[in-house]
Amino acid sequence: MRRSNRKKRNAPENHERWLITYSDLITLLLIFFIVMYSMSKVDMAKYEMLSESLHLQFAKGDTIIEKHDGPAGDLKQGDKATPVPTDTPTPSPSASAQAERERELQDLLSKVNQYIEENNLQAQVSTGDLQRGVVIKLNDMVLFDLGKADLKPASLPILDKLGSLFRSLDTKISIEGHTDNLPLQTGSLYKDNLGLSQARSVSVIRYLLSTPGMNDRMFVSTAYGDTMPIAPNDTEENRAKNRRVEIVVLREPQKLN
Repeated sequence: MRRSNRKKRNAPENHERWLITYSDLITLLLIFFIVMYSMSKVDMAKYEMLSESLHLQFAKGDTIIEKHDGPAGDLKQGDKATPVPTDTPTPSPSASAQAERERELQDLLSKVNQYIEENNLQAQVSTGDLQRGVVIKLNDMVLFDLGKADLKPASLPILDKLGSLFRSLDTKISIEGHTDNLPLQTGSLYKDNLGLSQARSVSVIRYLLSTPGMNDRMFVSTAYGDTMPIAPNDTEENRAKNRRVEIVVLREPQKLN
């Protein structure tokens, strides 16, 4: 038999296999920067700039690496990758909840201020917007007789209005009792000013809980006695300012059980 002298043709060499090594290197670099970034303190401004830059780069359609079903060696020169779709940024659930909560607090503050103005209660009720929450301050003249913790009839319409506003809230409300520094009269039902301030806080809570539909886990009773005056206890006028109940609708999220 005649032996063929025809040499076998060598398989064509693939000159694009370097793309595999290149893509692996890029992947490793990306992982390295992600690990380094996760170990650093997050700068939100820089994070947003980085996120936007990455979105723009991956959205370009002229990248040399294409998503396809075959191996990396099947890429042909001139092929273009399909652009990566970018998602429209949306607020995180926590940010949305915080914004909604702030809207509710400002709406509550506006309604209470309107009620105070319409009923000329500026001398008995005042409000404030502090870091820890919306504060509604009621002086003891509208709530209690001196040295007592029984609610006056004149205070009930005010508490009814507040109860109707609190009913729709989903947060904790601190009812805080305060007194002046004068000692209680002999024979008082309460041992000291701390006991009196606690009893007054509880009286307000009990009445608010009589509002239909009110959550009984909403309120927290807090007693300060004479430890947190807002004026020097040197005149009767200043001592009257210190005898008060403050209702604080807390700003920090504290879900009811």
